Amino acid sequence: MPTEITVPQLGESIVEATVGRWLKHPGDAVAQGDAVVELETDKVNLEVQAQAAGTLQEVQKAEGATVQIGEVLGLIADGSVATAPAPEPKAAAPAPSPSPAPAEALGPTSPEVRRVAQELAVDLGQVTGTGPRGRVTREDVERFARQPAAQLAAEPRPASKPAVAAPPQPAPSPSEAKPAPDLSGQPLREERQRMSRRRLTIARRLVEAQHQAAMLTTFNEVDLSAVTALRHERRDAFKERHGVSLGMMSFFTKATVSALKAYPHLNAEIQGEEIVLKRYYDIGIAVSTDEGLVVPVVRGADQLNFAGIEQAIAELARRARSGELTLEDLRGGTFTITNGGVFGSLLSTPILNAPQVGILGMHGIQERPIVVNGEVVVRPMMYVALSYDHRIVDGSVSVRFLRHVKELLEDPTQLLLEG
Repeated sequence: MPTEITVPQLGESIVEATVGRWLKHPGDAVAQGDAVVELETDKVNLEVQAQAAGTLQEVQKAEGATVQIGEVLGLIADGSVATAPAPEPKAAAPAPSPSPAPAEALGPTSPEVRRVAQELAVDLGQVTGTGPRGRVTREDVERFARQPAAQLAAEPRPASKPAVAAPPQPAPSPSEAKPAPDLSGQPLREERQRMSRRRLTIARRLVEAQHQAAMLTTFNEVDLSAVTALRHERRDAFKERHGVSLGMMSFFTKATVSALKAYPHLNAEIQGEEIVLKRYYDIGIAVSTDEGLVVPVVRGADQLNFAGIEQAIAELARRARSGELTLEDLRGGTFTITNGGVFGSLLSTPILNAPQVGILGMHGIQERPIVVNGEVVVRPMMYVALSYDHRIVDGSVSVRFLRHVKELLEDPTQLLLEG
C-alpha cells in the first residue's frame, strides 16, 4: 500500500504553504528520512521527509500549488517497487502512458516554466536544462527564446512534446493579449515572476503595519568617533579571543536594550485594549536574503556580552542566507533593528515589524563637518531613525529613547559599565 506524503504541521499561525520544488521525481528511489519536497511558508522554507522507503510513485501537487496542513502531496510505493526490473512503463503500470523520450532527460517542469514556454512559443523538448537533474528552468526557456530565429529552427522536432503536458489555458481577452516574443536577439521588454509566498507575506504585513498602527518616525544623528576608535583598538584581540569580528551591531544592540529598559513602552505590544509590557529583550535583527527580508531573533540580548551578541548575529545571518532558519529562529521578538547602511542608505523610514511597536533604523556612516565646542571638526556620523506606534508611545518618549541610544554610542564606556 502506498505511503502518503502529507503537508506537516507548519508552526504557530501558519496554516498553508506553497509547493516550492520537488527534490525527488516519479520513479526515483526514496530512503526513509530523505527530503522529498520543499514547501515555502510565510517565514521559512521547509523540507518534507519521506516516512517510508520505496519509490516516488506519484506527484499530486505540482510546484507552485497552494496546500494546507494534512493535504496529500504525493505517494511513495513500498520498497518492493523500488527493485522491480521495469525499465520501460507497461500497459498495466499505474501511470496512464509512458513518458516520451525527451522527458526522461529533462524531468518534470514547473507550472511556471510551462506557462513561460507557452507564452514564448518555445518547445521544451529543444531546451537544455541547467537546473538540478537537468531540469529546465525559467531562465533556460527565456535564454532559448532570445536566440536568433534561424538557430531555433536548426533542429526541427515536430513530434516532440513537453515532459509534462501543460493544462489547457483559456484564450486571453484582448486586454490580456501579450505581444509575440522578440526572437531577434534583443532583451525581453517585460518579464513576469511569480511572487514567492515569503514576498507575498512581506507585502501583506507591511501594508497591514501601516494601516493598523499610528506609525511615526523620529530622527537623530550619532557621532561614532568613540565607537570607531574602540573597535579599531580592540579589533584584532577581540577576533583572536572570540573568533568573530567586533562590529557595530553589538554596540547598537547593547544601547537599544538599555534604552528599552529606560522606556519600556517601546518593548511592548497592544493586545485588544491592553498594553503588554515585556520584561525580556529578544531583539530581531533584519537580514536581507535572495528571497526577501527575514528577521531572526537574538534571544535574551540583555544577558549577552559583546562577543555573545556578535556570535549570535553572525550565526543567524549565515543560516538566513543559506536557508537553514527554523520557525523558532523567527518566532517572537520584542523590538527590531535594521541596518540599511550596509547597502549605502543614508536615511530611511523603517516600517514596524508588527506586533512590535518600535524599530530602530541604522544607516551609512559618513564623515561630515560638525561643530564641537565652537570648532568645526570632521567626524564619522550616522543618521538613526526610530519608527514607533503612536497609539502607546508618545512623541516625547520616542525622542528621549533615541537620545538615550545616541548618548551611549557617543560614550561607549557607559555600555561597558552597564555590562
